[in-house]
Amino acid sequence: MTAIAQRLRRVDTNLLQLVVLTVLIFAGMAALNPERFLRPYVFESITFIAPELGLLAIAMMVAMLTGGIDLSVIAIANLSCILAGLFFHQVGAPRGPDLVNLPWPMVAAGIGIALGTGLAAGAVNGLLITRLRVTPILATIGTGQVFTGICLVLTGGPAVVGFPRLWGQIGNGTAFGIAMPLVVFLIVAGLVWFLLSRTAFGINLALIGTNAKAAAFAGLRTGRTVFLSYVLTGGLASIAGILLSGRTNAAKSDYGVSYLLQAVLIAVLAGTNPAGGRGSVPGIILALVALMLLSSGLQIMRFSNFLVDLIWGGFLLLSIALAAWRNRVR
Repeated sequence: MTAIAQRLRRVDTNLLQLVVLTVLIFAGMAALNPERFLRPYVFESITFIAPELGLLAIAMMVAMLTGGIDLSVIAIANLSCILAGLFFHQVGAPRGPDLVNLPWPMVAAGIGIALGTGLAAGAVNGLLITRLRVTPILATIGTGQVFTGICLVLTGGPAVVGFPRLWGQIGNGTAFGIAMPLVVFLIVAGLVWFLLSRTAFGINLALIGTNAKAAAFAGLRTGRTVFLSYVLTGGLASIAGILLSGRTNAAKSDYGVSYLLQAVLIAVLAGTNPAGGRGSVPGIILALVALMLLSSGLQIMRFSNFLVDLIWGGFLLLSIALAAWRNRVR
């Protein structure tokens, strides 16, 4: 019971730090440029853009729970929505009313193709890591290149443009005045939170990340659990791809490339231990809000994209250094 209480206090401390960071970022951006930053449009746009990045960050956290990482999530997201887009172009004219007005059954089939692609791609990563014992970072770099190559072969390079109107509603629509991507994100995040914190699967993931050998000696099926965790990351990446293609009405092999660094940054900033054993969905949500507020503020002040990348990299290094320091102190 003492260990559980200590863990709860640690999680609360991490969340409190993220709340303070979010408030400071909001106050700083509002003070620097209140006329432009405090416009309702800024916060409304965040609710449409942030969910896809948040799903990728949750996927990264799930992989990190076992001490691994998944650097193929962007490629999985793009491959999923490209295959769905090509399916739509086959069952309807490439452009015109036949494509735009595809009925729900066809759109649901496209969603199934995207999700199936993500789960299959995650299974490939899981098999490489658990069966062939390939280091996660090398396995996912390799599969990421393969998935991107498949995208290029299928499209020839250009984007797949044009999706059904109902598909676009997933990325641009609203439900009861709330952005549909935000609704999807909150539902998926809630399900993942329940899975990780209230089921044996989530507890086993944390145990494996804390001490894989001890978990194996305790009788846990470590290989099966790690395999399923990468299947889950693939599924989450495909949902992010659905939101991205729905918002942009297009799919391409290099969409969202900058999201990879940001997803890792959000996961680490949320308190996820890169060595495994610790992660928090509420922490991901708070870190996502903080980073999106900072990103919006920097864009409003017209910072160079190269400088923004430098800031993200600095944040990542600082977050990793602080996490290592906290672990040594404990």
